[in-house]
Amino acid sequence: MHPDSQFTHADNAKLIFNELKFRSLTVKNRLFRSNISGQFDDYNGHGGNARLNWEEKFARGGIGCIISSFTPVSVRGRILVRYAMIDDDDKIPFWREVGRRVHGHDCRFIMQLSHSGRQQDMGGVENLFNKGLSSTDKSDYFHGLLAQAMTKPEIAEVVEQFAQGARRAREAGLDGVELHGANGYLLTQFLSSGINDRTDEYGGGWEGRARFVLEIVRAIRREVGQDFHLQMKINGVDHNDWLYPWIKKGNTLDETVKICTMLLDGGKGVDSFHVSSGSTFPHPRNPAGDLPLEDLHRWYDGMLSQGTRAPMNYAIFSNPLLGRAFQALWRWRRGKVIEGINLDYARAVSEAIGKIDPDIKVLCTGGFQHADRIAEAIRSKACDAVTMARPLIANNNLPEILAKANGPEKECTYCNKCLLNDLENPLGCYDLSRFDGATFEDRYSEMIKQVMSVFEPPTFH
Repeated sequence: MHPDSQFTHADNAKLIFNELKFRSLTVKNRLFRSNISGQFDDYNGHGGNARLNWEEKFARGGIGCIISSFTPVSVRGRILVRYAMIDDDDKIPFWREVGRRVHGHDCRFIMQLSHSGRQQDMGGVENLFNKGLSSTDKSDYFHGLLAQAMTKPEIAEVVEQFAQGARRAREAGLDGVELHGANGYLLTQFLSSGINDRTDEYGGGWEGRARFVLEIVRAIRREVGQDFHLQMKINGVDHNDWLYPWIKKGNTLDETVKICTMLLDGGKGVDSFHVSSGSTFPHPRNPAGDLPLEDLHRWYDGMLSQGTRAPMNYAIFSNPLLGRAFQALWRWRRGKVIEGINLDYARAVSEAIGKIDPDIKVLCTGGFQHADRIAEAIRSKACDAVTMARPLIANNNLPEILAKANGPEKECTYCNKCLLNDLENPLGCYDLSRFDGATFEDRYSEMIKQVMSVFEPPTFH
């Protein structure tokens, strides 16, 4: 029997659509859009009209709060080109307009302040001759993206870039910021015992590895004060050894809990934690789902000039036998659970942090799209709210659906075609099985119509 079978849908909806109060932010429900976006913007990091349409459509669909896509605090910190940045004051007017559009639907907007570090898929021509800044000189184990260990002056510079990004977000009228410390990006590269091999004060034990992030938190508070929402996205467990079992596993759940406690900084630090898992991107646990070989073969070619291991990966993905073997490994390492895959990690963080400061909230990501699963997660006190991305790409109005039913009629299948297509194509749902039509051509036409809807032109007066 499902844990929530004793509760009706009305009970679940009442819980899900109850407002959530942080220390300096109130959200109308317990549904957040997690960080996901496509290459919608100008090459130089200025925001575009497509992003305005993209963000507003989720606000219109009833989501309580949007966490922006990966927003670089510097050009050096890109993951992909054509992502709107927050590296200069000249970006403030665009983000002010994003906030205005989203707030018009009673939706809050949190900017995710981010830096790729070594995990830079396609950094653009500006980064052509740059290795990724990191805690280490070692390249990442998946794509083979090159890295250089940051000097102390470079660390200080990046700390300030994060602080100024937060200041700009506040000046733009946004509702808060999130530090992306999960899934293999720069902050993960410092936090993780599986990646950080430094011997100075920014390495070693968990306190040293967390020093960089703590300095960022304090620098942000210096710029925005205590009454501006600040949250941290963090891995519950790194699972750094999923592909190569002989490499270090990375942070344990116990280490993560200790790091979260440190980042509270005596009540002057973060207001919330956003729990994920996986020390790289992509990772079997993030985004938890399938590995579509046809799409992988078709779109991964863009990585061939980026990483030293990418040609080997491409050869594996292109080989029918090796590709299926890799897909089987991916599914095995992911496990059977997709929806709520990170709940046990979130529960451990919630229990530990709640004993110190009950006002600190915990968000959990991981394929949520059913009201009973979401309500059970909140009711069990594993988390205070859930975040979702792919289910919202599949059904932009998922919150409206969940208010009336347990789940959508056409569910997200977790195929992950959306994320693979994003390497070269507009972000959207590319699962043909979800589109109506008598023929392949009809279904494909409907799919493209939905994907391209974000490019609706602005109205000029």
